[in-house]
Amino acid sequence: MSQVNQSRAYFLALLTVLFWSTVATAFKIALRNLNSIQLLLIANSTSFLIYSLILLLRNKKTSIIPISRKEIALSAFQGFLNPFGYYLVLFRAYSILPAQIAQPVNFIWPVVLMLLSAPLLKQPIRLTGLLALFISFAGVLILSSQGNIRHFRVNEPAGIALAFSSSVIWSLFWILNLRDKRDDLIKLFMSSFFSLILIFILAFATGNLTATGTRPLLAAIYIGIFEMGITFVIWLKALQLSESTVKISNLVYLTPFISLIFIHSILKEKLYFTSVIGLCLIIAGIMIQHIKNDPV
Repeated sequence: MSQVNQSRAYFLALLTVLFWSTVATAFKIALRNLNSIQLLLIANSTSFLIYSLILLLRNKKTSIIPISRKEIALSAFQGFLNPFGYYLVLFRAYSILPAQIAQPVNFIWPVVLMLLSAPLLKQPIRLTGLLALFISFAGVLILSSQGNIRHFRVNEPAGIALAFSSSVIWSLFWILNLRDKRDDLIKLFMSSFFSLILIFILAFATGNLTATGTRPLLAAIYIGIFEMGITFVIWLKALQLSESTVKISNLVYLTPFISLIFIHSILKEKLYFTSVIGLCLIIAGIMIQHIKNDPV
């Protein structure tokens, strides 16, 4: 692996982290005038167009149509989980919670993935995994106090539950995706296609096909491009170029911290000290689970 390729991998990975760091702010801007259904309809449509264009440019259009009913059913279920289910729940959480709370709680998904991998992938839970679980959930509890740690209570429990539920949905999607050996771009295109059908039906049934406001519309398109669309392609390219996926994957942990800068400077949210402490605990828990030891 050449040094040039590794440098390109770092550049693309950091570019991805930068894009992902901005989307929590974009969520809140879009949700000022759009509901979750309208936002997903616009963002999903945008990402679907992006995947279609990339496939055409890469001349993979002959591989788009699955060759079996099983693959069609798999793509439909993947699309139901993500983008459809995942983002509907996540956007609803953001509509309830401050961005500085919703983003870190959603980021707990690697620990949730470890828990779900035990029954679904028959992977044993290790002692470090249990410790990671305890530390990360302690971080969520501190986050949910929203600065009122002395007289502790969970503020906006419904929002916390939704943000956590989104991490469960994402983990289930990730496990399903691991078992699917098709081309990653094809999988992204197909899940986006079936999700678009579902969100269109839901928007039609609930009278949410129209949206108003230039700024929220642009924010929704931005989300479709840089959260649900091209950023995944850039990230996959970074992983392909890197000599080690670990070197690249660890950069993702910068995302929630950089995100706080955008949240504070653009949304003008007053950052709670508990947000920083809780986020640090969540990241610490995620990193601890990678320590190797014997299963319990």
